Amino acid sequence: MYKKYRKKPVIIEAIQWNGENLSEIDEFTRGIVKNHESVLIIPTLEGRMKANIGDYIIKGINGEFYPCKPDIFAKTYEEVTE
Repeated sequence: MYKKYRKKPVIIEAIQWNGENLSEIDEFTRGIVKNHESVLIIPTLEGRMKANIGDYIIKGINGEFYPCKPDIFAKTYEEVTE
Protein backbone atom coordinates (compact mmCIF):
# COMPACT_ATOMS: atom_id res chain seq x y z
CA MET A 1 0.00 0.00 0.00
CA TYR A 2 1.33 3.43 -0.86
CA LYS A 3 1.18 6.53 1.29
CA LYS A 4 1.16 10.22 0.53
CA TYR A 5 3.90 12.51 1.82
CA ARG A 6 4.25 16.28 2.04
CA LYS A 7 7.59 17.99 1.49
CA LYS A 8 8.77 19.66 4.67
CA PRO A 9 8.94 23.43 4.45
CA VAL A 10 12.59 24.43 4.21
CA ILE A 11 13.97 27.90 3.61
CA ILE A 12 16.80 27.88 1.07
CA GLU A 13 19.15 30.53 -0.31
CA ALA A 14 19.40 31.01 -4.07
CA ILE A 15 20.69 33.38 -6.72
CA GLN A 16 19.70 33.61 -10.37
CA TRP A 17 22.46 33.53 -13.02
CA ASN A 18 21.84 36.42 -15.43
CA GLY A 19 25.09 36.23 -17.37
CA GLU A 20 26.50 39.34 -15.71
CA ASN A 21 26.53 38.56 -11.98
CA LEU A 22 29.45 36.13 -11.83
CA SER A 23 31.10 37.98 -8.93
CA GLU A 24 27.90 37.66 -6.85
CA ILE A 25 27.63 33.96 -7.68
CA ASP A 26 31.31 33.49 -6.86
CA GLU A 27 30.74 35.11 -3.45
CA PHE A 28 27.55 33.08 -2.85
CA THR A 29 29.17 29.74 -3.74
CA ARG A 30 32.56 30.57 -2.17
CA GLY A 31 34.29 30.19 -5.52
CA ILE A 32 33.37 26.59 -6.36
CA VAL A 33 31.48 27.44 -9.58
CA LYS A 34 33.48 27.64 -12.80
CA ASN A 35 32.47 29.91 -15.68
CA HIS A 36 32.62 28.48 -19.21
CA GLU A 37 31.40 31.23 -21.55
CA SER A 38 27.71 31.70 -20.60
CA VAL A 39 27.44 28.36 -18.78
CA LEU A 40 28.36 27.75 -15.15
CA ILE A 41 29.79 24.40 -14.08
CA ILE A 42 28.70 23.46 -10.55
CA PRO A 43 30.19 20.56 -8.61
CA THR A 44 27.25 18.79 -6.93
CA LEU A 45 26.81 15.65 -4.88
CA GLU A 46 25.76 13.91 -8.13
CA GLY A 47 28.69 15.20 -10.19
CA ARG A 48 29.27 18.32 -12.28
CA MET A 49 26.12 20.06 -13.49
CA LYS A 50 25.58 23.00 -15.85
CA ALA A 51 23.62 26.17 -15.18
CA ASN A 52 22.54 28.28 -18.14
CA ILE A 53 21.62 31.95 -18.04
CA GLY A 54 18.29 32.25 -16.22
CA ASP A 55 18.87 29.19 -14.02
CA TYR A 56 18.98 29.50 -10.25
CA ILE A 57 21.86 28.34 -8.10
CA ILE A 58 20.44 26.88 -4.90
CA LYS A 59 22.27 26.32 -1.65
CA GLY A 60 20.91 23.11 -0.14
CA ILE A 61 20.22 22.37 3.50
CA ASN A 62 23.69 20.82 3.95
CA GLY A 63 25.55 23.68 2.25
CA GLU A 64 25.73 21.97 -1.15
CA PHE A 65 24.98 23.85 -4.39
CA TYR A 66 23.00 22.81 -7.42
CA PRO A 67 21.27 24.43 -10.41
CA CYS A 68 17.52 24.68 -10.92
CA LYS A 69 15.57 25.67 -14.05
CA PRO A 70 13.43 28.81 -13.61
CA ASP A 71 10.08 27.05 -14.21
CA ILE A 72 10.81 24.37 -11.59
CA PHE A 73 12.08 27.02 -9.19
CA ALA A 74 8.84 29.04 -9.56
CA LYS A 75 6.70 25.94 -8.92
CA THR A 76 8.73 24.86 -5.89
CA TYR A 77 9.76 28.04 -4.07
CA GLU A 78 8.32 31.38 -3.09
CA GLU A 79 10.25 34.35 -1.76
CA VAL A 80 10.43 34.72 2.02
CA THR A 81 9.76 38.20 3.32
CA GLU A 82 10.58 38.80 6.95
